[in-house]
Amino acid sequence: MKPLIIGIAGGTGSGKTTLTHSLKDRFQDQVQVIYHDNYYKRNDHLTYQERTQLNYDAPQAFDSDLLLEHLKLLLAGQSVQGPVYDFTQHNRSDQIQLIEPRPIIILEGILIFVEPAIRDLCDIKIFVDTDADVRILRRLRRDVIERGRTIESVEEQYLTTVKPMHELHVEPSKKHADMIIPEGVNLVALDMLFHRISGQIAS
Repeated sequence: MKPLIIGIAGGTGSGKTTLTHSLKDRFQDQVQVIYHDNYYKRNDHLTYQERTQLNYDAPQAFDSDLLLEHLKLLLAGQSVQGPVYDFTQHNRSDQIQLIEPRPIIILEGILIFVEPAIRDLCDIKIFVDTDADVRILRRLRRDVIERGRTIESVEEQYLTTVKPMHELHVEPSKKHADMIIPEGVNLVALDMLFHRISGQIAS
């Protein structure tokens, strides 16, 4: 049976990962998760300082061709060797991860509904809609604690690229969603989603 691809989009810090974890907990070994962030392009030709200045919230920052190729292979029942991104170095690492086909494939990322070819492969498209103030606070906490960034660098990146790109690309992509979930942990929406997924993978 062809895997069910669930796309989970939304702004930075919206709760996409929380929703992904909820689905993973519910369906466990039936789920394979692919994070769009791991498909940032390699920039070995740039210095670390130059890489920190790149716009990572634009569609051009991602290797969409590679992601599309991997999704098609997974749909055909083949495993792929996925890239691994190193946020501390602002670059793709030399590591790879084995991504195996499962009944449910979750594709998570801020811009996955922007690229038509990727969007069209998603059987269920979910947009996590969260207030901007909440999102920036979550991003600040994550980037400082988990990714070793300074508060000043997070603030500068948010104002120069994250916020403008959200308004230009991410927010408009919401129109492609089949379901919009506020805050990412709405229990009623989750229950509806669980039932829909269960029905589709059982058919």
